[in-house]
Amino acid sequence: MTQSMLEKSERERIIALVKHWVVPAIGCTEPMCVALAVARATEELGECPQRIDVWLSPNILKNAMGVGIPGTGMVGLPIAIALGALVGRSAYGLEVLRDVQPEHVEAGKRYVEGDHIHISLKDLCPDKLYVEVTCSTLQHSVTAVIAHEHTRFERLEKDGSDLLGVSTQNGMASSDDDELETEVQLTLKKVFDFATTAPLEEIAFIDEARQLNESAAQQSLQGNYGHCLGKALSRPLGRGMMGDSIFLHILSSTACACDARMAGAKIPVMSNSGSGNQGICATNPVVVFAQENHNTHEEMLRALMLSHLTAIYVKQNLGALSALCGCVVASTGSSCGITYLMGGGYREVCYAVKNMIANLTGMICDGAKPSCALKLTTGVSTAVLSAMLAMQGNCVSPVEGIIDDDVDRSIRNLVSIGADAMNETDRRVLNIMTHKGQDV
Repeated sequence: MTQSMLEKSERERIIALVKHWVVPAIGCTEPMCVALAVARATEELGECPQRIDVWLSPNILKNAMGVGIPGTGMVGLPIAIALGALVGRSAYGLEVLRDVQPEHVEAGKRYVEGDHIHISLKDLCPDKLYVEVTCSTLQHSVTAVIAHEHTRFERLEKDGSDLLGVSTQNGMASSDDDELETEVQLTLKKVFDFATTAPLEEIAFIDEARQLNESAAQQSLQGNYGHCLGKALSRPLGRGMMGDSIFLHILSSTACACDARMAGAKIPVMSNSGSGNQGICATNPVVVFAQENHNTHEEMLRALMLSHLTAIYVKQNLGALSALCGCVVASTGSSCGITYLMGGGYREVCYAVKNMIANLTGMICDGAKPSCALKLTTGVSTAVLSAMLAMQGNCVSPVEGIIDDDVDRSIRNLVSIGADAMNETDRRVLNIMTHKGQDV
């Protein structure tokens, strides 16, 4: 039996962190976050609102404009908001629209056509992830604010009276999560040690990510979702062009799950750090490689934990939303997992991370949409190449670009670019997206 290199108390904190950030989600998490706020406000209101006012941060708006809403065949925020009020349940968290049926969609369309919904950008927005919703009737109004995390209610007021207080209902994020973040100070070495030495029974829960995201990829083949990238790769032409290889299977599985999710398929996936695409990207490449490389079930679970926890570590400082495409973070995690499955140790995992940062840094996020599948396959392709180079002892050196001799400093360099230096890029991207057909 493997002897854990970390104390039990520290392992328990890390497990709590992973369970907090790796959760099921249906649909893109930004419109679901807005629907969640609407659902909670409507529940407190006690009746269907006659008017819904929504104020959003630019990053929320950017990621909610062009993505499919599960079970509706429609795109964008208005239908998500309407369904949040009509059928949403806040207890479901990021699966808030789980109960949507065709009759609800028709009612939602009528609600949208009734001019009940008003969406605006929040002036001087305090956070990149910010949703403020006021649901009102002639007699009452309820305001709900989600900030910092997709399920974290920061404010809940009815007719000016605080409903939230210090407690948190329905399993949503609370002030305790601040303590969780500060208590668990990760480094890549700690991530690696935890994933590779923790008692297997303590980390076996990560297998649910495999089950959900593998199933999402398989279900995607039953329909024509988004740009059908996953299908294109798995068809005879794709196999003829790229070979019927592990590499192709990794790309196809990842793209299939993303195709379905971005097109609005009512298929749950396991998310990571508030993003279903990040969850897919941290899971499917590792699972496919483990299966085709004939790794043991234990090796696969440890690789999955290494992948997901690496992504969480990077996102701790990058923030839930940024100008940097989430595939950069998640595919870095999957590269670590694949490197481990190839037989690599901590040295090789460090090499893989540096190779990833040297290649993918700077890939912009221009909103959630069907073409995200293309970005995920780019990230996953780089993950496999970076792992292969690492296993051969090849690593981008400290004299090249933003890579530092210390892997954690290299990660901080990536974060500083994505969280700070690309802010103007973020603003310009949103400006372009909201002024299509115009010179900007």
